[in-house]
Amino acid sequence: MKKLAIFFLLISITLSAQTDPKIYDIINAVSSERIKTDITTLANFGTRHTLSDTVSNTRGIGAARRWIKAEFDKISSDCNNCLGVFYQKDLVKKGTNSRITKDVWVVNVVAIQKGTKYPNNYIVMSGDIDSRISDPNNFTDDAPGANDNASGMAGTIEAARVLSNYTFENSIIYVGLSGEEQGLFGGKGLANYANENNWNIIGVLNNDMIGNIKGVDGVIDNRTFRIFSEPVPPTETEQQRKARRFYGGEVDGISRQLARYIYTTTRTYMPEMNPKMIYRLDRFGRGGHHRPFNDAGFAGIRIMEAHENYTQQHQDIRTENGIEYGDRLQFVNFEYAKKLTAVNAINLANIAAAPPSPKNVGIGGIVEASAKLQWDKVDGAKGYKIYWRDTTSPTWDNFKYVENITEFTLDGIVIDNYFFGVSTVGKNGHESIVSFPSKIIR
Repeated sequence: MKKLAIFFLLISITLSAQTDPKIYDIINAVSSERIKTDITTLANFGTRHTLSDTVSNTRGIGAARRWIKAEFDKISSDCNNCLGVFYQKDLVKKGTNSRITKDVWVVNVVAIQKGTKYPNNYIVMSGDIDSRISDPNNFTDDAPGANDNASGMAGTIEAARVLSNYTFENSIIYVGLSGEEQGLFGGKGLANYANENNWNIIGVLNNDMIGNIKGVDGVIDNRTFRIFSEPVPPTETEQQRKARRFYGGEVDGISRQLARYIYTTTRTYMPEMNPKMIYRLDRFGRGGHHRPFNDAGFAGIRIMEAHENYTQQHQDIRTENGIEYGDRLQFVNFEYAKKLTAVNAINLANIAAAPPSPKNVGIGGIVEASAKLQWDKVDGAKGYKIYWRDTTSPTWDNFKYVENITEFTLDGIVIDNYFFGVSTVGKNGHESIVSFPSKIIR
């Protein structure tokens, strides 16, 4: 009996830790030197404003996106053409908003690493190509955009370099999005493209500013980062909204589950890091390139530094009262950018290696002493984790692992006092994002 107890304890510890040695190899493979080189190259294009030069080979957004495509092509060549690299573009007409002062092609650079088992399931990492200074319509003066957002773009390229050495069951998309500063046009274009091509997007990890460690408030922190996520999708129906009043789930939308997954994975494999889940779509009153994907009904979050320095964002390059303004290379911490790139890479790898999340998760147990959950069988799943947490807890804190069944009753767990969810566990030990119940079992 004692040996049996120890056996089940070891199983519990293994499932809880969910560690895979390859994930540590991925962390170690991320290079701050390569990231530094790529950020430097992007900043040296002078400006990457969406409306800037597209003809020059050394200046402007045209030169930048051609260089990014060439880097993706090089990575693909090194992995036996494992990436499908292409431009995705949309024409945005003059006057669409006040920041579009002439007709412009908004061009995204896309690299797809196809999955072996679920090729139409995509997990996306994005960075922004474009940059700007104080006047959002000034597309001629220098706007190096070293942190905003050469850091996110360089991190995306580096993640592609590292993860292209592996194969995954789900597909991974690495993308440089354009037009962010002019109105999130690149994200809108790719989200529409995804819908038109019936892509099943598991989630979008939008990286926007991952290289600054010294805040305008004087705080220096090279371990903390923020994960922004909205509570519920803007595409929810009126019926779904009304149901939430009675059954809960106001902080359990698909983007919030993605944020929790990133938090847990980071704490498991990079415990030195301090991920902070921020319960809002983005910074107060501001926006990022995950929002168009949210608007289209996809899960999407923003990963970024914890402490911003506004003297270096959207600023003309100048010195005033002893303060150096402008988004220049000297203010980027490349080791920190490496850490946040690794955070992205390990989450991409874990999600891409996992089976799909359970569908049609139902829950019952109204006026009963136990909570019952059921879900559709997931092909390729070894088992499932049934999670529950206090209604005030931001993270999934308790679970029960089961195999060979698609329903289970948690005896003694009163449905009124907790929130519940179910994830899938593959034969390789990798786990899907948690699915929150979407129906009631009577």
